[in-house]
Amino acid sequence: MAVSEDIELVVEDTQLPRRLKNEVYSVLNEKGISDVETADQVAQRVEHEYVESRVDPLDPVGTVSAQSIGEPGTQMTMNTFHYAGVAEIDVTQGLPRLIELVDARKTPDTPTMKVNLEPEFANDRDRAHEVVWKIEATRILALGDVSTNVADMLVSIDLNEETLRERWPTVDSLDLIVNDISETIESELGVETYHQGTTVEFGPDEPSYRDLLQLVEELRDIVFKGIGDISRVVIRKEEIEGQDEQEFVLHTEGAAFGKVLEIEGVDASRTTTNNIHEVYRVLGVEAARERIIEETMDTLAEQGLDDVNIRHLMLVADIMTNNGEIESIGRHGISGNKESVLARAAFEVTVNHLLDAAVHGESDELDGVTENVIIGKPIKLGTGDVTLRMGASAPSE
Repeated sequence: MAVSEDIELVVEDTQLPRRLKNEVYSVLNEKGISDVETADQVAQRVEHEYVESRVDPLDPVGTVSAQSIGEPGTQMTMNTFHYAGVAEIDVTQGLPRLIELVDARKTPDTPTMKVNLEPEFANDRDRAHEVVWKIEATRILALGDVSTNVADMLVSIDLNEETLRERWPTVDSLDLIVNDISETIESELGVETYHQGTTVEFGPDEPSYRDLLQLVEELRDIVFKGIGDISRVVIRKEEIEGQDEQEFVLHTEGAAFGKVLEIEGVDASRTTTNNIHEVYRVLGVEAARERIIEETMDTLAEQGLDDVNIRHLMLVADIMTNNGEIESIGRHGISGNKESVLARAAFEVTVNHLLDAAVHGESDELDGVTENVIIGKPIKLGTGDVTLRMGASAPSE
């Protein structure tokens, strides 16, 4: 049911932002509240809570955020956390993961992806497996046995029929699959292949034991299907967010965000990766900011520290991305690029910063917290940034 005009008037008269007003309307509808007086009480209480939660002018939000994240962060496990079980994916968690995020590492120690599927693939395990084999890198050791014949200078591959049918579920003919594998070997290794049934053979152009072994080593690295950066994919059945139903979801060991989004059956709107730089390259800086917030929140929640206010994490993500690209929080990023000489010197490599500033004739405006603490002046926050003046005469009425 839609709210009445009288109720709309009392809600719209508050200082609430549009998102909260819409939530008030939603709750009023859900609870069946049609009385204007009750609706006004609800709106006034929400407004009071909203105003009380706002930051006061000149509050040191950066310091509060640093304390909010840093204090519980010291309670986190110092070790890399692994999921139990052979069939699961290893992921870095705890303090090492938090450090990865604030350092804006180009590649995480354990890059992973959570790949959601379109409904027709998410509800059928066989269809989900079709997507798995398009994503997971299929190398030669997964397809059959490799042997060397030194007498004839040949590498022989005995392909497993069952594995071929499993990994190429949409191809009916084994001959087509074997032919495709042969052509891939020829193009990658530059050799001529011979195949009969499911056996493929090839050798070096000139008889050479060294060249024969070199061909075997190079053969191991060829990716016949899937994406080379993704070594393993695990299928799990998980609940759909906000619903009681379940669907198949893929979890990968390794990440190739842009390539995976192009694969048929992948739901690009819900697929994510823990590599924030890949998100930045594929979807842009706003998506990377959201990913930084989600990853830091999830990392803290895994350690039972989910009471950290998300606004503090949002502030960190804003600072890391406000220049249109991802910057680390450190001497090679935000802290090292501050305009204040004293603030840079107080963080790391003090002498170098002071010498460089002297050589270039830099000056310090003393606007920030660190530099004012160093020289013993009140910081320009809170009461330290308020000046009182007294007029010579009383104001006229």
